[in-house]
Amino acid sequence: MTKHMLNFDAVIFDMDGVVTKTASVHSLAWKRMFDDYLRERETKCNEPFHEFTRTDYLSFVDGRPRYDGVRAFLQSRGINIPFGIPEDDTEVETVCGLGNRKNDLFNKIVEEEGVEVYDSTKELIKELVKRGIKVGMATSSKNCELILKRAAIINLFEVRVDGIVSAKLGLKGKPEPDIFITACDNLGVEHHRAVIVEDAVSGVQAGSKGKFGLTIGVAREGNFQELLANGADVVVNDLSEIGVDGINELFADASKVSP
Repeated sequence: MTKHMLNFDAVIFDMDGVVTKTASVHSLAWKRMFDDYLRERETKCNEPFHEFTRTDYLSFVDGRPRYDGVRAFLQSRGINIPFGIPEDDTEVETVCGLGNRKNDLFNKIVEEEGVEVYDSTKELIKELVKRGIKVGMATSSKNCELILKRAAIINLFEVRVDGIVSAKLGLKGKPEPDIFITACDNLGVEHHRAVIVEDAVSGVQAGSKGKFGLTIGVAREGNFQELLANGADVVVNDLSEIGVDGINELFADASKVSP
C-alpha cells in the first residue's frame, strides 16, 4: 500500500512514554527532586511535609516544559520562589534551579540504566516510513537528541522539535499546540492531515487545540479516561493495538465528525 491509499500524511510522536521508556525515569527524578526540596522546606520553613505523588506528576509536570512543570507544582502547594534564569546552579532556590536539579537526576539515571524503546512503537514507525508516511517527533524534552542517540533511533525521525528548538523559537509548551504545528510545518504537511500520538494530558490537550486530523492517547500511566476526557480521539494501552491500517480507519472516522 502506498501513501496515496492512506488518509493521512504524517504522524508526530511525543518521546517520553510513547517512543522511549523514559516517562518512568522522569517521574522518579521529579519525585526525588521535589521530595528532597519539600523536606528542605520542612526544616527551613517549618512546613509540614507532604510527598510529591503520582497524581502531582500527572497533573502538573507530565508533558510540560521543565520549568513550567516546576512552577505549576509549586503553585499547587502555595509555594512562591523566584523564577531565576536557565543558567541557575542546582543549589539555587529558584524555579530554574529546581528544574536543573531534576534534569541532573534524570541524566544520572539515564547514564546508569540506559534507554529502552517500546518495540511496538519502533515497528509502527518503520511501517509508516515504509508506506510513505512522514514521521516527526515533538517533545518538551531538552534531552531529546541525547536520548534518541542512546536508544539508537535518532534516524527514524525526519523532523525533531524539542525543548531546545522551542526555546530558540519562543514556542509555547503543551498544552499549547506550538511544537506539533512546527513539526508539521517543517515536514511540509497540512495540520489536518497529521496524526498526533501522546501519553500526557497536556499533550492530548495540545493535539485537540491544534485541530489535527487525529489525536491518539497512549495510556501508559493508567490514565485512559483522563486522556479521553482531555482531547484524545482514541486511547490505547499500546500502539500494537491499532497499527497503520487501524490508524487509517480511525483517521477517516475522525474526519467525518470534524466540524
